[in-house]
Amino acid sequence: MKQVARLAGVGVKTVSRVVNGEPNVADATAERVWDAVRELDYHVDLRAGSLRRPGGATRTIALLVGSVDNPFAGELHRGVEDVAREHDVAVLASSLDEEPVREVAAVEDSIRRHVDGIIVNTTTVDGAALERVLHLGVPIVFVDRAPHNVEADRVTSDTRSAAKRATLHLLQRGHTRIALLTERLNVATAVERWEGFSAAFEQFGADADGAVLVSGLVGAAAAERAVLELMNGPQPPTAIFSGQNLLTEGALHALHLLGLRDRIAHVGFDDLPLADMLQPALTVVRQDPRRMGRVAAQRLFRRLEGEALQSEHIVIPTQFITRGSGEIAPRRDRHK
Repeated sequence: MKQVARLAGVGVKTVSRVVNGEPNVADATAERVWDAVRELDYHVDLRAGSLRRPGGATRTIALLVGSVDNPFAGELHRGVEDVAREHDVAVLASSLDEEPVREVAAVEDSIRRHVDGIIVNTTTVDGAALERVLHLGVPIVFVDRAPHNVEADRVTSDTRSAAKRATLHLLQRGHTRIALLTERLNVATAVERWEGFSAAFEQFGADADGAVLVSGLVGAAAAERAVLELMNGPQPPTAIFSGQNLLTEGALHALHLLGLRDRIAHVGFDDLPLADMLQPALTVVRQDPRRMGRVAAQRLFRRLEGEALQSEHIVIPTQFITRGSGEIAPRRDRHK
C-alpha cells in the first residue's frame, strides 16, 4: 500500500479509502490510485477484518443475479447453494436489475462485507464497469453471462450455437421473416443470441431483411407489446424466436390474445413450467441453470481452497426440444 501511495503521490490513508470504495476522494485522485494499483499489480486483502476466524474466511459468498424474481435466477441460486451447503458457507443473493452501475455497487458492497468470493450474472458485455474491482483479490466467477475480454472464470451455456440451431430450425421449415425478441444489447447473452440468429440466416442463404431484431425488452409486458405491434404491422413475421424466458411468456400472451398460437411458429430460449401442456406445446432451447450454478460454485470453492487455476471458460450444453410450436409452417395470408 505504501508503494501504491508513493507512485500515486498520495497518502496511505487515501489509498485505503479508494480501494475500500469510501467517499470523499476526488475522481482524478482515485484514478491515479487505480493506475498505480494496476501498474504494481497490487492485490489488497480486503478480508483482513476476518483474520481472527480460522483461515481468515467469513464463510459467506455473494451471488449477484439479474433479478431474483426470475425463475432462471432461482435455479442458478439453488445450484450455487447446493455446493455452498457442502462447504458450510452461506450465500448472500442480490438483484442487479440489469443496471451496470448497480452491478458495480453490488460488487463493492460484497467486498466491503468481506465475502470470501463472488459469483456474478453480469449485466455488461465488455466488463468495463467492473474493471476497477476485478483487481482487488477477491475471487470472482461469471455465470450465464460473461463479459468479453475479461480474464476470469466463466460458466455459460452454448448460447450462440443454440440460437443458431433454433433459427435454422425455423428457416428449414420455410420461414423467411422471423422476429428475434431480446433484452438490451448491453447484455452478453442477448448479443450472442443475435449473433447466432444472424449466422443462421447467413448460413442458410436467407435474405437478411427477413431477420427482424426487437431488442431492449425488459420483462413479459414489454415482449407482449412488441409482439402485438409486430403482428399488427405491415409485414408481420411468420415465426418468433423469443430469447429469454420472460420474453417468451409475453410473446405467448400476445399470440393468445390475437388467436395466433396455432398459426405463428414460436421457439423460446429457456424452458417454462407446463410448456409441454400448451396447445401447441412450446418448442424450446432448454438451458440447465442449476448445473451452471453448481459448476460456478465448484470453481469458486476450488480457488478458495488454494488451487492455482488458470482462468477457464466452461460451457454447459443446451437441449433443443421440439414440441409443436416451432414446427408450424408459414402462412402467407397476413395472419387474418
